[in-house]
Amino acid sequence: MKKISLCIASLAIITGACAQKNTNPEKYAKYINADNARKHLSILASDEFEGRETGKPGAEKAANYIAGEFKKLGLQAPVNGSYFLDIPLVENVFKVSSFSVNGTSFSSGKDFYATGSSDSKTINVSEVVFIGYGISDTNYDDLKDIDITGKVVLYINDGEPVSNGLSKVSGTAIKSAWSTNRSKRIQFLQSKHPDLILAVSPNVANILKRSGGGPGGGRLSIKKEGPAVRQQGAVFNITPEIANQLLKNSGKTYEELKKAIDDSGTPQTQSLKGDISTSYASESKDVKAVDVLGFLPGTDLKDEVLVFSAHYDHLGLNPNGPDKVYNGADDDGSGTTGILEIARAFAEAKKDGHGPRRSILFLGNVGEEKGLLGSEYYTDHPVFPLANTITDLNIDMIGRVGFDYIGKPDSANYVYTIGSAMLSKELHQVNEDANNKYTKLEQDYKYDDLNDPNRFYYRSDHYNFAKHGVPIIFYFNGVHADYHQPGDEVSKINFPLLAKRAQLVYYTGWDLANRDKRPVVDAPVK
Repeated sequence: MKKISLCIASLAIITGACAQKNTNPEKYAKYINADNARKHLSILASDEFEGRETGKPGAEKAANYIAGEFKKLGLQAPVNGSYFLDIPLVENVFKVSSFSVNGTSFSSGKDFYATGSSDSKTINVSEVVFIGYGISDTNYDDLKDIDITGKVVLYINDGEPVSNGLSKVSGTAIKSAWSTNRSKRIQFLQSKHPDLILAVSPNVANILKRSGGGPGGGRLSIKKEGPAVRQQGAVFNITPEIANQLLKNSGKTYEELKKAIDDSGTPQTQSLKGDISTSYASESKDVKAVDVLGFLPGTDLKDEVLVFSAHYDHLGLNPNGPDKVYNGADDDGSGTTGILEIARAFAEAKKDGHGPRRSILFLGNVGEEKGLLGSEYYTDHPVFPLANTITDLNIDMIGRVGFDYIGKPDSANYVYTIGSAMLSKELHQVNEDANNKYTKLEQDYKYDDLNDPNRFYYRSDHYNFAKHGVPIIFYFNGVHADYHQPGDEVSKINFPLLAKRAQLVYYTGWDLANRDKRPVVDAPVK
């Protein structure tokens, strides 16, 4: 009896695998269509959902809606019987009560913007340490033999030293990670424990103007586990004008110091006279937030997991404008709608006996707009081992036409594809083959570049999988005039285009979920 049972079981597995290979995925792609997409997005991006800001009631409504749809589709609730993975966030409200430079007072949110996690503190100094670009690397080191513990430091937060087109750090025309990784430099400087970091950049004035006072409100972060860590020095993002006010007693200017480094290719680290007085404090409170997970178990390769991801959060309410809600229809209501539609296609296939060989996780991330927080927490605390996670297919904005394609004949038949070959050339080919066979979109690789000044590869949830060595693809329509604006409305969505892009993701996922071997990782983490 045991031998017969084993044979029957083996035959069932083989038959299931063969049936899956012979199934036509086009039958189920039809469930991904403009009408269904419109129904979902008209709810998710409605005023009722209040812009879906992380930690606010609108995001909770969105999470409940997504979980409800997963339940309707028959997806499993994989977090101890729940569709929700709690993301432990803390909101840190950092307030600068005063800041003066050589006797001139400046206002937070008007003249500069600040971030920090420090306890209440007052600083009065008559000397600052200028540390150039704040870079410490093999070929170029602003901090060689320099101890900045407890000091006030000033650094150029704008690129890296370049002369004749060559970076002094990398030695090539390609800029180093000190420029391309937005967090590398500040994390390094904070690890040296200065009391205060003054980051000067000509971009600060535009950021203040565009955001109406710089990044405002409370700053969300993942709550740290274990014993309390040492408080990090606050960061004041200042303009060159404030830097020059600070430097006026030294006889130097920000522009002269920067030019001296760029021309010579050598650090100009030095102590400079300048009076700084500031008082600041921070308050923190716990914030409720969840990722939403729906799980479709596989058959003979069920221990391996394919992830479809999109973030459901957006920017929330807009109290200062006539349009009071950042609806986020494209960003990323379109991606969230995409994974709901893809989930339906796979669920219908499973009902017909054509479920995927590998398991599939549909992951709705929270906190993307606050710094990729939901995906960071998931990949640091995965429900399914990352070693068994074969790929993350991430969708972030697929419902509109970006600036580069406005007015072009192919404006309704393209998608930006990012990261498909960063870790696996095989994954890139799987996606290309799916597109060539089924959707025939123009796949634009313009932003598929580590040196892309927009740094899109690092700016959505897929990156948290990629940094752990999981191959990824990021599908994106590019930015447009309504990006992070109240005008990102459902009325401006091209639903047939959204559906077609989602179908490409589905077809790519169908192949990945059912092929014999997972994509080979053949490149290092970037």
